[in-house]
Amino acid sequence: MDQPLPTSGTYVCHGITWANGAPRLLLAPPPGEPLVHTRIMDRRLAYRVDGAGRWCTGRYRFADRVRVEAAACPDRAPAEAGGQCAACTARDEFRFAHQFHSGGHVPDALAAYMAQPHWLYLATFADGTTKVGTAAEPRKRSRLDEQGALAATYLAKSPDGRTVRFAEDALSRRLDLTQTVRAAAKLKALAALRDLAAVRTAHQQHLDRAVEALAEMNLPALLEPWTPPAEGDLLRSPATERVLYPHDPREGEHGLTVLACTGSQVLAALDGDTLPYLLDLSVLKGHRITLGPQFSSPAAAVQSALF
Repeated sequence: MDQPLPTSGTYVCHGITWANGAPRLLLAPPPGEPLVHTRIMDRRLAYRVDGAGRWCTGRYRFADRVRVEAAACPDRAPAEAGGQCAACTARDEFRFAHQFHSGGHVPDALAAYMAQPHWLYLATFADGTTKVGTAAEPRKRSRLDEQGALAATYLAKSPDGRTVRFAEDALSRRLDLTQTVRAAAKLKALAALRDLAAVRTAHQQHLDRAVEALAEMNLPALLEPWTPPAEGDLLRSPATERVLYPHDPREGEHGLTVLACTGSQVLAALDGDTLPYLLDLSVLKGHRITLGPQFSSPAAAVQSALF
């Protein structure tokens, strides 16, 4: 599953995955070949974006009763609504998961997947924004790792996916907490990070309110802290110098060495540049890229974000 970063070839980028315990770039090669999962930490990622179009990023399929896995689009078709082509959308049984608890069509494979234990969690980001979310038992760790949070706590364990989603909705309403945080907002907050203590305080305040709300809902709280992966230590330190990457990763040529990663946000060094740059690799999802050591980022004069 873990493969070296290719030094050539054209791929459809599926973004960053933490499914195997570390951040990996997920790439779709030509049709008929398996997805490429490659580590990105401490490695140079050099690529050129080919065109402005978006391409289908395939679907999720059930590997067994309790796991799902990514599958590439067999036709390398242009993307339509939701980042998929019509054929992959029609075959993607996992897409019904988000409305599973509110009725509607439930494929047998999805019903079996949802019958396993699920976790309810709180995750707090660099600006203090806190979301409530859920994760199936096999995704307990990777689901939170991919969020890019700075602090998080597993609140409760539910016997199944339906029950946990009702709890998620109820907690979101009671505490006025969001269930989604945009990637652009996460990146902006990381760029402005100055005080990790403030993040921890915000998380504890939301956590205290969540415990009270769960008690009122007659749901036992477990309160298991999430331990952030070491790959993001540099980014979680306010003392780490960082500036926003001054180029659009979705256009032109780029060459960068990844120094740290939290979620899909990375801190990277550029060739011949002493400043560490912050960018979000999730924006590459659906774009066709060509890899090659000859590619490098344009030069840019930027000012340090920290003084």
